[in-house]
Parts: sequence; C-alpha cells; structure tokens
Amino acid sequence: MVKIAPFGVESWLNKWEKSATYDISQSTIASLSMHDLLNLDGNNGQEFYAMLDKQKMNYGWIEGSPEFKQEVAKLYQHIDPENILQTNGATGANLLALYALINRGDHVIAEYPSYQQLYDIPKSLGADVDYWHIHEEDDWYPDLDELKDLIRPDTKMICLNNANNPTGTILDRDFLEQVVEIAKSVGAYVLVDEVYLPLDRPEDFAPIVDLYDKGISTNSLSKTYSVPGVRIGWTATNAELADVFRKFRDYTMICGGVFNDQLATYVLHHRDQVLARNRKLVLGNLAIYKDWIDHEDRASVVMPRAVSTSFPKLDVPVDIHTFCENLLKDEGVLLVPGDAFDTPGHARLGYCAPEATLREGLKRLSKYMHQYD
Repeated sequence: MVKIAPFGVESWLNKWEKSATYDISQSTIASLSMHDLLNLDGNNGQEFYAMLDKQKMNYGWIEGSPEFKQEVAKLYQHIDPENILQTNGATGANLLALYALINRGDHVIAEYPSYQQLYDIPKSLGADVDYWHIHEEDDWYPDLDELKDLIRPDTKMICLNNANNPTGTILDRDFLEQVVEIAKSVGAYVLVDEVYLPLDRPEDFAPIVDLYDKGISTNSLSKTYSVPGVRIGWTATNAELADVFRKFRDYTMICGGVFNDQLATYVLHHRDQVLARNRKLVLGNLAIYKDWIDHEDRASVVMPRAVSTSFPKLDVPVDIHTFCENLLKDEGVLLVPGDAFDTPGHARLGYCAPEATLREGLKRLSKYMHQYD
C-alpha cells in the first residue's frame, strides 16, 4: 500500500470552508462568476458561446486545444506551444511531473513549508526527501548556503513554490538564477509551482522554464486568474520532458473536457482584463490588510508581494488549531491553521476575498483575539 500523509490544507478546507460566513482563508483572488466571465467580451458572452457552439461534446483535444496552448505559451519567453500540456489544475500538473520523473531512492530537495504535494508525493514514491527550510526572520526566504549543503551528486529534483503557499513570498529572478546554477552542477530538474503571480511588478517574476532547460513550470487558472472552478492547469517544459510527460499523462488524465478547455482559452485570451480587475482588488485589499496589521498588536506578518495569500503570526494563548476552529464556530471567520503547514502559531490568511468580506473578517478576528487581553 502506498503511504502518504493527510493533505493538511485540503483536509481543513474540505471540512470547514462551506461553514464560513467570512472566508479569509483562501488563496484564490476572489473568484469570478460566470456572469463576470461572459461579460469579458463586452457582448454578453457571444464570443464564448460562438466558440462553444462549434464544438461537439466528444473528448476534444487530448492535450488541450491548439488555441489553449498558444494562449499559455504567451506567458513564457521561448516555449513552443507543443510543449504545453493541459492538466487537471496545477495539482494535476505537479502530480504529472513528479509521477513521471521521481523513482524510489531518488534524492529530492523541497522548499519547506510550501504546497504539501511538493514533498509528500515524492516521499510516497519512495524518494529520499530533504527539506530546504524557509525562515521567517529572512522574510520567508530559504538560504542558498543551505541548498549547497543539501545538494548531492545524485539529486534528481529541487521543488519550489513561487510565490510560496502559505507565506506569499516571491523568490526573485536573481535568487532563482542562483538556484539554477546549483541545480546545473548536478543536472537536477527544478520544478516550480507558479500559480501565484505578483500583481504589483509582474515583470520581475521569472518562470523557471524561462531560466533553465531542465526547469518545469506548473500553473493553472485557479489563483491569479480567479477561475478555480474550471479545473484547468498545465505544464510548460522543454520538448524532451513534454514527450516524457505525455506517456505518463495518458495514465492520469484523458482530457480536460471541451467546455473547460474553451472557457480556459477564453479567460486567457482576456487575461489583461482579468489581471486589471485582480490587480485593483489585490492592491486595495493589501492596503486594508497592512493598515489592520499596523494597528493590531496581536498579529504580525511578513507582508506578501501582492499575491493572494499571507501567513500572519497570531498572539493567542491557545494552540492555533483550536483557535481557528473556535473562531469559525463563534464568529463565522475561516482561516487555515498553521499546523496544516507544520508551522504552529501562524495561520494562512487570504486577504483577496471581496473587500467587504475581508474588512468584516479582520474586524471579527481582532475582536476574538482580544478576548485574551
């Protein structure tokens, strides 16, 4: 039997997210409604329906339609659309890359804590996984000297989450280039889950596939593009890796579905409008959140870089899991306790909920923390 740890954040949200009145736990920028999406074309969805009306409800394009691949390829510098493979969200993309490349006994280095898939799936496959720890005192950055100490001649892969979930920290281009040099020294792959794009200076963000031939970029429409319900993600790689992934993909996924492919293509075609909407929401909510932190003596945080998630430390005299359960029960406010990321004392706070939800959620969170004054 394959052994794998419970998925902390997903287990928590599966149990509690539908119970929340004020959900400030999520890492998606406030989700778009179908009405919002259809009106991106300014013509009540006629563009989308014209696309869809031509399609038979068969399997469609197995790897994603040519139009989808072309839209995704625009997010990178020199990626051939043929090397884009459509997946079931970024979780499917990460699973595909790990399943295809990691074998029992392989050495994997994983940023920790980060998205749990990136270290527990390699463990379940029998890999020897070393944690590359992030440090709150260093703005949640890991230390390159620690990576040099961890790297081995047989290291197969380095796994990163950029921006990090739950902290929201972005690893900048210079840092990633140094990671690439270390990976090159032993020929290791670098897998980076890139679902969170910084919306203040996105040009500073560097996809790993643009920096390294053995880089693997995974992404989806779920976070930055506010459409988790479409369940479409992708891998972006060189041609050799894409061919490896194709074989394993046939065992994990046939297709994303005609409707989902068309909607994903439509959203990406209108990404400038979606990103403009989300940039306004993120920057506005970030200012609200920063003001709250500045005036809340029971919370502190390394401020994220205009992505949707953050990881504040909460000064409460009870364990964080109990606190978050009681906060939900008594105030209707949902956070993700830090123990879901093996970091007690913190909580994931997704400040990119609708503004009214954020304001009321923070107000109630303050009130609940100050019962301990």
